Amino acid sequence: MTVQELPQTIRARELLGDFWFNSEPVPLSALRGQVILLYFWDFASAAALRMLSYVREWHRRYASYGVVIVGVHTPRYPFAKQLDRVQKAIARLAIQFPVVIDNETLIAMNYECRTLPEVVLIDKDGFVRYRGIGEGNPTALERAIQALLYHAGIGGVLPVIMDPLRDVDRADAVCFRATPEVLAGYLRGSLGNVEGSPPESVVHYADPGLYLDGRFYVEGDWRSERDCLRQVEGAEPEGHVIVGYQGLDVQGILEPEGEKSVEVTVRQDNAFLSANRGDDVRIDGQGRSFVLVEEPRLYSLVKNREFGEHVLKLSSATQRFALYSFSFSTAVIPELVSNN
Repeated sequence: MTVQELPQTIRARELLGDFWFNSEPVPLSALRGQVILLYFWDFASAAALRMLSYVREWHRRYASYGVVIVGVHTPRYPFAKQLDRVQKAIARLAIQFPVVIDNETLIAMNYECRTLPEVVLIDKDGFVRYRGIGEGNPTALERAIQALLYHAGIGGVLPVIMDPLRDVDRADAVCFRATPEVLAGYLRGSLGNVEGSPPESVVHYADPGLYLDGRFYVEGDWRSERDCLRQVEGAEPEGHVIVGYQGLDVQGILEPEGEKSVEVTVRQDNAFLSANRGDDVRIDGQGRSFVLVEEPRLYSLVKNREFGEHVLKLSSATQRFALYSFSFSTAVIPELVSNN
């Protein structure tokens, strides 16, 4: 995360969102004298969910000191604009602070937020004073929260700055280079098949057997849509998605086709998952690893013990699904861990 300190010149603008959860609308002008934290996030963003663990803890730590946290849900994909899905995500993620829905990105534009996650800190006088872009380095952001509290005249002893929850979040962490996020869909997609991804067209794809980093590949019959690649019924009943990657963990945004849930088989390096399975992966009686895709959201697919290079393969036969993206997490290089 990059934390920028700003001069006291930019007034915070009101949060004119579509809907509010956990609270009535929060008027920022009525909160003079208090520190306000705006957290721009999306329940389908892996990076935003990793940063959310810190925001939840800051709410627990600093609410009694007058810090007001508001989550601004700014979705990337259409399915994340549905209020019932956001409400389920808020409950699943145990979010207790107010959340405003920013489906038209008006709040994000008012605050010049272009990346998720992003944090905006507003001082007691209603000015934007700090901006945290991306994830990692939460210590710098918590120091900024405390600086604004002292500026607001909060007496007493503030909590000790919390240790990072993950080694990769430390300011001095030196990490491996993980594969960047891989997107599907004809608008921004990274499909590697030679057949390409003609918009809104069904194509029969063949597995090339050679996978480049930063690309994904499919086999079977798929339709390329604006934000996703959707498996369709074709000559071959089974469809596959293959991605070669470098990373520690893998998350994928998947959606079932139709109203029923879909069992998607998950293999890595031509083997079913076991100890390296993600939080959403199940193992059946025959040792087959699969994820039950019940709704469009981010699914935890793989949790490797060490950073490495792998090939992940998702397969579905009689049922069909859509792929929006893969994201991969990094790890600290062991030889470069600071002992100080």
